[in-house]
Amino acid sequence: MACTVHLAWDDKLTNYNFGPGHPLAPIRVELTIELARALGVLDADGVSVAEPQPANDAQLEYVHDRRYIAAVKEAGAAGAIPPAAGQYGLGTPDDPIFPAMHEASALVAGATLAAARAVWSGQASHGANIAGGLHHAMRDRASGFCVYNDPAIAISWLLEQGAERIGYVDIDVHHGDGVQAAFYDDPRVLTISVHESPRTLFPGTGRPSESGGPGAEGSAVNVALPAGTRDAGWLRAFHAVVPPLLRTFRPQILVSQHGCDTHWMDPLANLELTIDAQRAAHAAIHQLAHETAGGRWLLTGGGGYEVVQVVPRTWSHLLAEASGRPLDPAIPTPPSWRDYVARRTRAVAPEFMTEQAPATYPAFERGYDPAEPIDQAIIATRNAVFPPHGLMP
Repeated sequence: MACTVHLAWDDKLTNYNFGPGHPLAPIRVELTIELARALGVLDADGVSVAEPQPANDAQLEYVHDRRYIAAVKEAGAAGAIPPAAGQYGLGTPDDPIFPAMHEASALVAGATLAAARAVWSGQASHGANIAGGLHHAMRDRASGFCVYNDPAIAISWLLEQGAERIGYVDIDVHHGDGVQAAFYDDPRVLTISVHESPRTLFPGTGRPSESGGPGAEGSAVNVALPAGTRDAGWLRAFHAVVPPLLRTFRPQILVSQHGCDTHWMDPLANLELTIDAQRAAHAAIHQLAHETAGGRWLLTGGGGYEVVQVVPRTWSHLLAEASGRPLDPAIPTPPSWRDYVARRTRAVAPEFMTEQAPATYPAFERGYDPAEPIDQAIIATRNAVFPPHGLMP
């Protein structure tokens, strides 16, 4: 089905740049946009691309403390570490200070807000900010490469507009801790995070027992998968937990974070998915948006640190999926894009759009093994959150 998509994009989004050697290299989104453009995704009927405006202080304050915002401004203006920066998580190896840090971070948040506005107003059925998904930032602290939490800001804005039920699905390899924290006590927001176990990966949170505060029991959902999980296990866990909950919750809008650091080549994590499984996840979330939220879907990027081989391909698939015109996984990457990669990075670009993996999985409902670690993770999550939603574990 053809869909309308509003992509919030400005080349200035690559100014969110922690400097040489930092894993969150802005070229990953640059290469993504170039690949999507070369594939014709951005020129498809129903796809609009527009420059966003930065989020203003009032919008940032939906989630962040004004003293923290002031500290970000001061740090970026000074170009050095102010005395109080440490208490706000600034000036660390994960979140080093860079010039105009506030302006660059506010633009990322503004882009996700622009995409949310397009969906909520009916301008487009889907809204996208591929540079967004900075899900670790807390109310008064930078964390995990994230300064302002753009998904949480957009969700808060949607609540201000009158949304009564918002679903958030996070498929980054890291737990979506900042978004969970923002809405842990709010039953209007169902946060679902499918991630590597906190036993082996930052931020050390996201256990099934983290299931929502008083009055919001079951509103936080965490699927913590063992290191080494591959396509079939990941997809099995996703489908055992996410669709039943969204079908019961019936969000008015679905927000999703598509970190692609679950890939087997990613240097910072320990899951072993292929681009084919990631592509299957994008398609499943898209279908769920239509099935449960009337097609209203706000999607963002997220983590992903194999910046040539993985990020551009999986997020180009994501944008194509959102347009309702998914790419043939067997097609080659455009020669013009491969040349662009060589000029910009001196790396050899991938020749094809996926790894041609089957991306199939055995359904949990057909039977499970209590001794299997992935099934143990599924069972723990379902036991923790299915009963508050009236579902059987």
